[in-house]
Amino acid sequence: MRVLSGIQPTGTVHLGNYLGAIKSWVETQHDDAFYCVVDLHALTTDISPSDLTKKTMECAATLFAAGLDPHRSTVFVQSQVPFHTQLSWILECVASFGELRRMTQFKEKADRQELHRVGLFTYPILMASDILLYNSEHVPVGADQQQHLELAREIAIRFNSRFGDTFTVPEGVIPTVAARVMDLQNPLRKMSKSVASPLGTITIFDSPEEVTKKIKKAVTDTDAVVDFDWETKPGLSNLLEILSACTGAAPADLAKKYTRYGDLKNDVSEAIIEELRPIQTKFNILMNDTEELRRLLSLGSSRANEVASKTYERASAAVGLLR
Repeated sequence: MRVLSGIQPTGTVHLGNYLGAIKSWVETQHDDAFYCVVDLHALTTDISPSDLTKKTMECAATLFAAGLDPHRSTVFVQSQVPFHTQLSWILECVASFGELRRMTQFKEKADRQELHRVGLFTYPILMASDILLYNSEHVPVGADQQQHLELAREIAIRFNSRFGDTFTVPEGVIPTVAARVMDLQNPLRKMSKSVASPLGTITIFDSPEEVTKKIKKAVTDTDAVVDFDWETKPGLSNLLEILSACTGAAPADLAKKYTRYGDLKNDVSEAIIEELRPIQTKFNILMNDTEELRRLLSLGSSRANEVASKTYERASAAVGLLR
């Protein structure tokens, strides 16, 4: 089953990125899985050229350090496969202005920028290109990306109807465990790379002392009862879901083990520290050998270009472009 997913190299990879996406990528990786560092999407932000290069390398190193195997799955950088932007233009000529105007993430992100970039408005089309280039059948997405996946599906269906059977229509797969790791200080808001929350966000590079401090200060409630209930106890439920993702035990079962918040927080801290320790070690090794890191990425870009070129050739021929 062909799978594709991507991660944007902005900010620092945090616990929500890892538990909500990367960990499941590692556990389910196979020969037909494609994982992309979407550096072109990062250009919609105020990132500097040097930071973009640095963050792209760090993001790739994180994926490999977390356990993605370049000999089992295809790990690559988006900009090293030019067919993403080439197909994106064709898809822009298939999508409608009204469809893009309805994208809620554009409205939310545009409000946080002084300059409303055209790329921020059209990037859902580039995302559709990312997905459709690889004939992706399953696309792991968070709930906040569901609207963009639906757009990709609509574009694929419309293109196939007008120009003939060209694209696979993808299905979204939303993880059920720790799909949305919430901010430790505001458990009604997802942990985010784009929202500054020093005590609410655990990055995968935090030291054991930093992890312990942030978990100790995490919001719970005042009745001293440990229950797994997102409606009435979002802070506690967030901690239980994090512990569940690290240990494999069900959150509701974990809740029954605790009568004190302090004991739960201690166990959550220890579980996170142990989960991140080997990733941090492998990450440092890769970042100290960037030549090897680039070699691993070249394996992925070679495979990705091979697959993407065939899809682009079909699509460009279907619309009448000379080959």
